[in-house]
Amino acid sequence: MTGTSARGTGNADSDHARHLLRQMLRVRRLEEQCVELYSAAKIRGFLHVYIGEEAVAAGVTSTLAPDDAVVATYREHGHALLRGVPAGAILAEMYGHVEGCCRGRGGSMHLFDAGTRFYGGNAIVAGGLPLAVGLALADKMSGRSRVTVCFFGEGAVAEGAFHESLNLAALWQLPVLFCCENNLYAMGTALARSESQTDIALKAAGYEIASWSADGMDVLAVEEAARRAVDAVRAGGGPHFLELRTYRFRAHSMFDPERYRDKKEVSRWMERDPINTLRTALEASGQLSAKDWKSIQQDVDTEVEAAVEFAEAGTPEPLEDLTRFVYSERSPE
Repeated sequence: MTGTSARGTGNADSDHARHLLRQMLRVRRLEEQCVELYSAAKIRGFLHVYIGEEAVAAGVTSTLAPDDAVVATYREHGHALLRGVPAGAILAEMYGHVEGCCRGRGGSMHLFDAGTRFYGGNAIVAGGLPLAVGLALADKMSGRSRVTVCFFGEGAVAEGAFHESLNLAALWQLPVLFCCENNLYAMGTALARSESQTDIALKAAGYEIASWSADGMDVLAVEEAARRAVDAVRAGGGPHFLELRTYRFRAHSMFDPERYRDKKEVSRWMERDPINTLRTALEASGQLSAKDWKSIQQDVDTEVEAAVEFAEAGTPEPLEDLTRFVYSERSPE
């Protein structure tokens, strides 16, 4: 089954809509801070920001229960934050400090937190799909009423792991929701230049998986599509697939010269900024006052500032601990 799920922004309970707006702003401000810290050489290695795609993470994660699992890609700061990983632990991880969610060993692309059932952060394209299938298989074999959500970009569709994972999930009727964040360019190649069939939901339907697309720039449309899919998966309906059509406003990574996109195209997409779109709609309908918006901004800015202070005060791992979790400890014979 394929189709399109869409809903006009602004058709939601006022409190919940403001909550979604705040969630998106939390991701945006954290990511903007990451760019500043990276430019100041306080964060090193690779950095891939999510600016422009916040509606996807906010809309999908809002439908999940605490016991559900989330698997993401290397552009995963927003997913981790909205899943419940503290902003301070995320930034400390990027600093390489032991206070980070992985003791500073994973960095930007490998965030992980067992307490919130956030299983990466995976640097390998399509690497998270088989992990999600494994988590869902374990839940089904154990009789647990859980849903595993797997986020990945459209570039993963070209990988064998994508097809293998969807095939097994369908064969075994696993409780997994595949969420394709289609931002049109993978690393730097337009979708139409790499795939003969650009309707990704249709590809998934070829594996007998219920699939449909949604406007990834509209957080309410994303949430509606995700809730419908999550409820169906949890009720025993087998795997589901969402193609969330979105766009990243910044380059693929901080190293990317971004010569493959027309600046006018980027500007057109930025006019559909999911944060501004929802805020404008709420203001127009009288559901968001200037005071409300200022309060949300202040709360988010305070959270990010505290996270930076936490990360700055962190400590590198002691030299004597560098082999921990790398080599196994042999017991005396």
